[in-house]
Amino acid sequence: MSPFEIGLTSFGAMVVMVYLGFWVPFALMLSSFVGVWVIKGSPVLAGKLLALAASETISSYFFGVVPLFIMMGFIVSVTGMGRDAFDVANHMFRRVRGGLGIGTVGANAIFAAITGISIASAAVFTRIAVPEMRRHGYSKRFSVGVVAGSSVLGMLIPPSLLLILYGLLTEQSVGDLFIAGVLPGLLLAFVFCLGIFLVAMIRPKLIGEGITLPHNETDALSSREVMVKGLPIAALIGLVLGGIYGGFFTPIEAGAIGCSGAIIIGLLRRALTLKNFWEVLTDTGLITASISFLIIAAQMYSRMLALSGVPAGFGNFVATAEIGYWGVILAYVLLVILMGTILDSSSIMLILVPLMLPVLALMQVDLVWFGIVTIIAVEIGLLTPPFGISVFVIKSSLDDPSITLGDIFYGAAPFAVLMLVVLGLVLAFPQLATALL
Repeated sequence: MSPFEIGLTSFGAMVVMVYLGFWVPFALMLSSFVGVWVIKGSPVLAGKLLALAASETISSYFFGVVPLFIMMGFIVSVTGMGRDAFDVANHMFRRVRGGLGIGTVGANAIFAAITGISIASAAVFTRIAVPEMRRHGYSKRFSVGVVAGSSVLGMLIPPSLLLILYGLLTEQSVGDLFIAGVLPGLLLAFVFCLGIFLVAMIRPKLIGEGITLPHNETDALSSREVMVKGLPIAALIGLVLGGIYGGFFTPIEAGAIGCSGAIIIGLLRRALTLKNFWEVLTDTGLITASISFLIIAAQMYSRMLALSGVPAGFGNFVATAEIGYWGVILAYVLLVILMGTILDSSSIMLILVPLMLPVLALMQVDLVWFGIVTIIAVEIGLLTPPFGISVFVIKSSLDDPSITLGDIFYGAAPFAVLMLVVLGLVLAFPQLATALL
């Protein structure tokens, strides 16, 4: 077999292992090791090459971003800033039809600008927003659907762990990717809010029998309460994002400063105790280890593909094919969405992005814009059955056993459709991602 054929076989074996239920990093590492072994004819050399890939990955400068932003997200979660964001957002939209739903989207957008972890948003707002919406007459499907849909904002509005991961894979500036995610993220939040408002105006029974009048759905906050709840959040967002965009510090330094700021705010609010801080540290370690293992496995997989010549061959095939530029982009987007039915977001990127890089280089695609397209397409997969990770997180966080997985998927479906609309807009108007650069 030629190296190209070995690479294709190894890729096929990896896909089969994933479908059979193998843990994705294990499938990537095993297929990479066997592939390099067969290409080079030596298991020792294969082991050394893959060990070198792991070493270089761990020593990467941007690798330090991941644990810092994860830790900041967990600190924000345990210190009650998520509930504060929800209270402030609902105060702003309390006189609007469907205001609690719109407020949940707004709170998720605020929370995303601090954490960048969609799973954290899904867990926090399932406990905070769903009971409130159910109490005010919203249907169970809409209540969980709006949380599932808006939780994915954490993957697009900076700081975002997926944007950091994409930057690692493509060697693009994480700061540029963060800036590029601002307008599409705000556009997605606006489209969600507009959709909720229009449904509440035209067909209110679709979101709840009791939602018929634009009355005050929640108690108004005093000016002092808005200041007390809103200022710490605004300060932390300004500290992290303002520092990055202003050029005062790098994304890694921003993560460290953000962690320090979140700890100080938690201590001043007397919400951060030794017990929950220990929980933050252990949860951060677990999530960081799993993400790091995925990244290492992906780099091994990329080395094997490069040795086999599969990416170069694939790039030449696409370059000489008749499907054209948009054919390649649309086929990629469709593949990402389809893979979202069985894989988590990180795994999709780790498998497909290295394969596409040579093709993108030939077509001279803007990798920053392509990153935003990838993130939105991956986000849609977070809401699609049978494997929608945000949906499963919401189900595990619910106290109401009457709400099924089917209810959550059904409620999230309209938001997945709205995300497709925004994806189409970003594809048609690349300036939405690049205007601020």
